[in-house]
Amino acid sequence: MERDARFLVDLHRDHHPVVRALGQHYLVDTSVLNAGIELAGDLSQKHVLEIGCGPGSLTHHLLRAGARVSAVEIDIGSLKHMQSHFDEEIASEQLNLIEGDALTVEWPTDIDVVVANIPYQISSPLLERMQREIRTIPAVLLVQEEFAERMAMALGPLDRGPLGLSLWLDYDIEIGRRVPPSCFSPQPRVTSCLVRLEPIDRLATLESEIDRRLFRQITSQCFSDRRRKVRNLLKKSPRRLSRIPGWHRNRWQEAIRSLQEHPLMDERPDMLEPEEWLDICTLISMFEA
Repeated sequence: MERDARFLVDLHRDHHPVVRALGQHYLVDTSVLNAGIELAGDLSQKHVLEIGCGPGSLTHHLLRAGARVSAVEIDIGSLKHMQSHFDEEIASEQLNLIEGDALTVEWPTDIDVVVANIPYQISSPLLERMQREIRTIPAVLLVQEEFAERMAMALGPLDRGPLGLSLWLDYDIEIGRRVPPSCFSPQPRVTSCLVRLEPIDRLATLESEIDRRLFRQITSQCFSDRRRKVRNLLKKSPRRLSRIPGWHRNRWQEAIRSLQEHPLMDERPDMLEPEEWLDICTLISMFEA
């Protein structure tokens, strides 16, 4: 029988029960799989990192597009299924299976693009790892629609927050096709969305030398209460401030005291544009202890 998404998923589910703790919802809609490949661009001869290959429905489309695939999978049942049904591609080294947790296992160093239907419960930590290790590499991900909107800050003030602001430092984000639950087996309870992350070094573009960790700590602290003004939210130093070289509570308090009359400090967090957050962080960074 010719291999396709529905065949691979049905065969896998016949022999291996779904592990809901791993967020196993497998894509069976060929049009969505094709849309993801199209959003990724020309994959011929590219080395693709896939996170959570499951039964291989996306893997099959990546290979068919001419990519060389390194697929990370934590589930032993899925790995056995892949070894059985992709034996030729494994033998030819067109497909490399990596057993382990995508958040901790070593990733290949020569990947060109990430394409993945990622388990929803690891979306945030996976993006954090991507920003730490491979932020110059584009990615196409399938995530929850609400999460995609927060990634892209798509709905203005409503979706502004630490996630979108952190990603803004490293990516231009394009929201692609909406994917209803009926496109999966088993069906999730939420609508999903394809998202493309195109790398951009925002700090270099804007000639900023702020510490990324300081930017994230400042925005995370401020969005803990959207109703308060920034001046009040920043009076207390971030909990992990001491992990940033050169920073301590006294330096922080003096820096914030020097900015109390700045007009941006009188705004509420979700009313500030990303560039204005960069301005605040730059002003704080410029203060010498």
